[in-house]
Amino acid sequence: MNQIDRNKIRKMIVIILLLFAAVGIASYFHKKNSMTLDEYARLHSQNGSPSNNASGSPSGTGVSNGDPSDDITGASMGDVSAGLTGDASDGDSTAAFGSLTGALLNGGPDGKEMLSERITYKTANGTDAEGFYHEPLSENLRRYITGISYPVTTEQEPAITYDELRYVHVLHYDFEGSPTEGELICNAAIADDLLDIFYELYRNEYQIEKMKLIDEYNGDDTASMEDNNTSCFNYRVVEGSTSLSRHAYGLALDINPFYNPYITYTPDGTQNVSPAAAQPYADRNGSFPYKIDEDDLCYKLFIQHGFTWGGNWNSSKDYQHFQKTLQP
Repeated sequence: MNQIDRNKIRKMIVIILLLFAAVGIASYFHKKNSMTLDEYARLHSQNGSPSNNASGSPSGTGVSNGDPSDDITGASMGDVSAGLTGDASDGDSTAAFGSLTGALLNGGPDGKEMLSERITYKTANGTDAEGFYHEPLSENLRRYITGISYPVTTEQEPAITYDELRYVHVLHYDFEGSPTEGELICNAAIADDLLDIFYELYRNEYQIEKMKLIDEYNGDDTASMEDNNTSCFNYRVVEGSTSLSRHAYGLALDINPFYNPYITYTPDGTQNVSPAAAQPYADRNGSFPYKIDEDDLCYKLFIQHGFTWGGNWNSSKDYQHFQKTLQP
């Protein structure tokens, strides 16, 4: 083999190595830009557990801007076994936050990514109600919901922007009577209302089975209702129509939906119950747990804050549903 052939071989080897390196780099950046929740969770565990128990507020006391220099106390979000403790009667709580999807993605590796923009809720005596807060959506949370609860941008822009939405973290009592975490995405215009309402529900040990982002159900409203999940924002149309739901604007909530179904009527008077398995709870004359009616604390709080209730509609009944109309 002559010297020229050897030089050609060397050049080919160098070119092949460069191609492999280029493919590797491109793959890395593609993967970085398409980060999944599992990948983010692994990154989170490698960088330490974020401290995400920001503050939160009883009725009428208002909110305050979060400060990155505030002393944020509590256990790690990753310590899911520690549970939640505290006395709901006075609003004080000490929370060991678990790995809620939104809290994890909005907190960042150190748990403080959105802290400078966090709005915290104050109790009647002016202290932080730990675990009750709202804040803008981080880039990671925006990426997570895009294509599920938030539409992929096409020729027509969505009716609401990311900047008009807020991530809301609260505490609530589950069906076992234990305090646990809940999270929602809502319109920024009602974020303060929701902190006030859910704080009062928590103080009164009102039971809500679960409160997870609708994205964990792939944006499927029926699946979320069947699992009795309390939710808010979901960019979708009203069932059986082409009109955007108030959920698409983050201005409507469904509370314990399995026990408070959505009921429509055909011209011949036939009932359609959604979810279908909630048929036993369509008869509102009966008495059963988790029923929302006009004597219910949840109903009273939402009405006090200017919401309307789907249970008062005439052509249909949506007993889980509360919505608010913004004033022009």
